[in-house]
Amino acid sequence: MAITARDGTHLPTGWSPTGPTVSVVADERAQQPGTIAGASAAPAIRLAGVRKRFGDIVAVNGLDLEVRPGVCFGLLGPNGAGKSTTMRMLTAQTLADEGSISVLGYELPRESKQSRLEMGVVPQLDNLDVELTCRQILTVFARLYRVPRVQRAAAVGRALEIANLVPRADTIVKELSGGMRRRLLVARGLIHRPRLVLLDEPTVGLDPQVRQELWTLIDGLRASGVTVLMSTHYIEEAERLADTVAVMSQGRVIAKGTPAELVRAHAGEQVLEVYGPPERLAQVGELAAQNGWQSRRSGPAVAIMRAETLNGLAPEGVRRPANLEDAFVTLTGEDIE
Repeated sequence: MAITARDGTHLPTGWSPTGPTVSVVADERAQQPGTIAGASAAPAIRLAGVRKRFGDIVAVNGLDLEVRPGVCFGLLGPNGAGKSTTMRMLTAQTLADEGSISVLGYELPRESKQSRLEMGVVPQLDNLDVELTCRQILTVFARLYRVPRVQRAAAVGRALEIANLVPRADTIVKELSGGMRRRLLVARGLIHRPRLVLLDEPTVGLDPQVRQELWTLIDGLRASGVTVLMSTHYIEEAERLADTVAVMSQGRVIAKGTPAELVRAHAGEQVLEVYGPPERLAQVGELAAQNGWQSRRSGPAVAIMRAETLNGLAPEGVRRPANLEDAFVTLTGEDIE
């Protein structure tokens, strides 16, 4: 039976995050009582009191985070918030200075090799071998992930189909567009049917059309039951895809909830946007400060939060529904890039 994503698209028949191509190590682990396979309530990812420093720079500062199985969890924050460092610690590419980390029931870094066999990773930077074809790259990684020899061809075909790269299966990477290369990175991370996929800024630098294609692919993963942890600094990406969003700033989580919960809690129901010349906007900003209204500069306007609660002193402007960007700026005090 085909799996349907939220936008109506389908993943290939037979796709499953726990299919027979998962490594032998993963199969043995799943049979042990008390592991994540046997206890769905256990977090897929858990970080407790995690800190990471690079010299005088504190990249991650006392991070506490839990990700439940089967959800798309978004780490939202500007560049430098600690998202990519967190991703690297989850794959043991970077080791935490303090705190504890577990992934799929494995303790890191002691059991990092086992955890990597059961997760898929889509890095922020393109690290594909440009002289190989799509099929060759996927075949190499099927072997690295210990997909049984007799199942590798089927696994490669399935990954190509998921990423919509079947017509380009035998094209070398340097002849692919940027969007195709990003889809190949995703397919590479899915070759062994992982139960967890880490996506580090999956659509950075892509044009809107290609971004929409990748959103469909990511949404299909979530719909199939794969746990997805996605770091992003695109507001719309987090709002569209994530079941739960954690807002990061200066290396720690400062708020967490569904996108709708974050908007209600930190921006209210409505926002009043007041337009005008710089002098007028300065006056509106002063008025907001005098009355204790939350406000921010939003392009050629001043946006005042919780417009539904404003009294008769509210200036004339345009009301609109509050959104996740309003909540983000209220939480962090800075515009997202």
